[in-house]
Amino acid sequence: MANKTLDDLFYDTLRDIYYAERRIVKALPKMARGAQDEKLKKAFEKHKEQTEEHIERLQEVFELLDKRPRGKTCQAIDGILDEGEEVLETYKGTPAQDAGILAAAQAVEHYEISRYGTLKTWAERLGHDKIVKILDKTLKEESQTDEALTKLATSQVNANAQDAA
Repeated sequence: MANKTLDDLFYDTLRDIYYAERRIVKALPKMARGAQDEKLKKAFEKHKEQTEEHIERLQEVFELLDKRPRGKTCQAIDGILDEGEEVLETYKGTPAQDAGILAAAQAVEHYEISRYGTLKTWAERLGHDKIVKILDKTLKEESQTDEALTKLATSQVNANAQDAA
């Protein structure tokens, strides 16, 4: 077995998040259509636009590494997105639906925050200064999205689900 390095791990993880972002950008319109709360719908639409930018940034990172942008199947994001679809189907049209898809969206955000944080740390260790800046920008946006979703959940979506019961 060849000796695997941090460079190899960095590249594999980069491929993982690239795959994840591409899956997420396809899932967000379905989540937006399923959202009953107008603010939640707009949050999903906004995050789709951001995710498209994240994909472009990742393509820039691949270019800086002289690598072709190529995803690697990420079972974790596949599972999280499958759970979100299950919520959409199981709770369709019910007051709990928005709370469920918001929770699923936060699971996605937490996964992304974890990946981007790790990649940023490894990029620093590997001396990829330009890549660090790119990853940091995306990491901050993912954290802001998570905070916005938390605010939306605690200010109205969870209460609406409970009040309707």
